[in-house]
Amino acid sequence: MNQARGDDGEPVDGLVPAPLEACFESPDQIDLELSLAPLSHGRGDPTMHFGRDGVWLARRTASGPATLRIWTNPGEATIRAQAWGAGSEQALLAVPGLAGLLDDPSQLVAVHPLIRELLRRFAALRLPRSGQLMPPLIPAVVEQKVTAGEAQAAYAALVRRLGEPAPGPAGLRLPPTGARLAALPYFEFHPMGIERRRAEVLRQLGRLESTIEETMALSAEQARARLQAIAGIGPWTAAEATAAAFGDPDAVSLGDAHIPDLVSWTLAGEPRGNDARLMELLEPYRGQRGRVIRLLQVSRIKIPRYGPRFTPGHIERL
Repeated sequence: MNQARGDDGEPVDGLVPAPLEACFESPDQIDLELSLAPLSHGRGDPTMHFGRDGVWLARRTASGPATLRIWTNPGEATIRAQAWGAGSEQALLAVPGLAGLLDDPSQLVAVHPLIRELLRRFAALRLPRSGQLMPPLIPAVVEQKVTAGEAQAAYAALVRRLGEPAPGPAGLRLPPTGARLAALPYFEFHPMGIERRRAEVLRQLGRLESTIEETMALSAEQARARLQAIAGIGPWTAAEATAAAFGDPDAVSLGDAHIPDLVSWTLAGEPRGNDARLMELLEPYRGQRGRVIRLLQVSRIKIPRYGPRFTPGHIERL
């Protein structure tokens, strides 16, 4: 990567080095903000930023850390990217997957008229492929059994505590390394809003980081099975992680508090559902079930609400 230098050819302190740049041709326009949204974990996620100038994200690579900026210019389909840091070259190689260029929405054959309409309305939506399992697996564990607000606050605190500043001008932070997760005593997760059970799962993931990333050589289905062999990783957590890592169009997060109701209401007019009904209604879309769920999520269709809501708990009781 080029580094800013003065007239004498020496690096200039305090200046941001020039980024590496790349362009990727796309046959269609892609809504990057909508497509990349599942990789972010709340507005306060220190590893990502959605701005008018594109989507920014911090990423670790085998060559070192990097910050990516991905954007498109108005009226064109070309995906443009810049990268800062020692891992810039490798980070740019991940852009086609991240931007959804490796995704094929035409594989979804709409059976229900609503799905047909959503495919038309959200034609620019793609499923991102991060190519890494640990970064989405960590927040998935943090999100277990708590409200979205609690999970987002806890993940942001975890990244601020264990993730170093990312290179480049965006002020992002890198996701925690496995080594730092494994080394932190469980009680030090407590001030971040993470009780001992989830803390121990995170510490175990840290110890298994290299083994976990090796599962990227498998299929998404095989990777989910491997992840569920780890204590504390169930179907929901495994599906959340593999959906992001593989861009898996068939990932279904069983055990989710909202998805069964969403699918039951939109596809069958039933205000409440369960995992069995969820899988029954999605069966015609086998191979593309995760894409159907994502389309329903971005539709913002309201589900009838009644009964008690899930409220935030106190960590002392967890």
